[in-house]
Amino acid sequence: MIKYIGYLLVVIFCTGPVFGQAPKQKPNIVIILADDMGFSDIGCFGSEISTPNIDRLAREGLKMTQFYNAGRCCPSRAALLTGLYPHQAGVGDMVKYKGSPAYQGYLNEHSATIAELLKNEAGYNTIVSGKWHVGLQQSALAYNRGFDQSFTMLNNGSSYFNSAPLYNDGSKITFMLNDKEITRSDTSKYLTQAITDFAVKSLEEIKDQQKPFFMYVAYNAPHWPIQAVPQDIAKFKGQYLKGWDVLRKQRYEKQVAHGIIKKQWTLSPRDKHAPTWDSLSPEEKDKWDTRMAIYAAMVYRMDACIGEIMAKLKQLGKDKNTIVLFASDNGGSADEVKSLSTVIQKNGTPGSVNSIDSYEIPWANLSNTPFKLFKRNTHEGGIATPLIAWYPGHIKAGTTNSSTGHLIDLMPTCLELAGVTYPALFKNRRLTTLAGTSLLNVFKGKAASGNETLFWEHEGSRAIRKGQWKLVAEPKQRWELYDLEADRSETKDLATKYRAKVIKLEKEYLAWANKVGVVDWETIKNL
Repeated sequence: MIKYIGYLLVVIFCTGPVFGQAPKQKPNIVIILADDMGFSDIGCFGSEISTPNIDRLAREGLKMTQFYNAGRCCPSRAALLTGLYPHQAGVGDMVKYKGSPAYQGYLNEHSATIAELLKNEAGYNTIVSGKWHVGLQQSALAYNRGFDQSFTMLNNGSSYFNSAPLYNDGSKITFMLNDKEITRSDTSKYLTQAITDFAVKSLEEIKDQQKPFFMYVAYNAPHWPIQAVPQDIAKFKGQYLKGWDVLRKQRYEKQVAHGIIKKQWTLSPRDKHAPTWDSLSPEEKDKWDTRMAIYAAMVYRMDACIGEIMAKLKQLGKDKNTIVLFASDNGGSADEVKSLSTVIQKNGTPGSVNSIDSYEIPWANLSNTPFKLFKRNTHEGGIATPLIAWYPGHIKAGTTNSSTGHLIDLMPTCLELAGVTYPALFKNRRLTTLAGTSLLNVFKGKAASGNETLFWEHEGSRAIRKGQWKLVAEPKQRWELYDLEADRSETKDLATKYRAKVIKLEKEYLAWANKVGVVDWETIKNL
């Protein structure tokens, strides 16, 4: 008997921690979010844009190919930070009050951020660098929402070289360094670099502390205005004279070859607002080539900066116990900035501080290959994002997973990694029950235990995905039904054929919409 007990003790003490349980040394957690980057804009998801650092994370980690965001900047950030659907967190639209708690325009008291819970419940250092955009009220700013160190931009977008206004309505671009407002001048470094430098500096400052850290790096790139440093633009100028028709096909073929999409999913038709490339004059082609070269340069520079963060983690000896997650807040944007009367127009050298422009529908259609539609839409082009997870020794290198997931799943994932239970009460605030579920089973290569059913609503665009079925409608349009197992490109509407399925899914969507506080967009859009 004594011999048997001794054997058990050897087994107990020689067995390492099981992944998914909180290890003795809590892991560091880094979440990196791109802004307005389409599904196919990084190399490992089909792009011709050089993104070696992101590609390395994918090669050494996991690619989730059926991961989702909330379709636009504010809602996606609210979902990521809180683990709730945007309406539940008070950010059903943007940062302007729209008449009800679900649309108050800033994080509400019934939500907690990842930073708040990791800091207070598990002793984490917490850092945020980049775009905040989940409220302008003081109570909703990063330094009041759990972040020890913060460099944040509060608005939807900014010049990449200064903090001059973008709009002619008198609104300003606000940057914050912790609780102090700061100004970025024309001599300021490129914004993507500034976000990176603050992240790296913050890591250096806490290098000798024994506490784990949570760092949220929210790049503004490649959101308009499309601006980049000249040497980066030069790397891509001329590469886009192939045109969007050829490049969409090339990205699609690469996605199929690399297992990002299934070969039975056809490439969606060119958007109806995009002309055929061959119909353009040489002068028009050159202008469009320049636009996409600038956009590509923005993605390239973001990738290079991610490389700097990874190098810093390695230099500090933190990389072996750090999980890194990368995603985008929505699909490529169809915004046509040159036609917006609300935007201060600048027509200087393309890509410079003296130019305000966007890459527009044809190139956004390329970004979202193979899907249709864009940011703000709940068709796949607006809500599909890569999710890359890197965690040496815990996530098998080079794996691809087609389980569904959503930004709402990142909060419970972080909590499980840190060994934290989501509280019902936090600082005398009653918290809304989490909508997301942990992704650790997916990361371990086990069967997903997450949400089979996901929901979206943004400004009247609405959808429900339940298993392989998706019901979706754009504002004031009828429901469309797609079998995503056979047709994730949403090219074959089955709503007429499967009317009973439409009715059943609509009922489930409406119950969710009522629960989270969705309001008919037509009644509040002008508030």
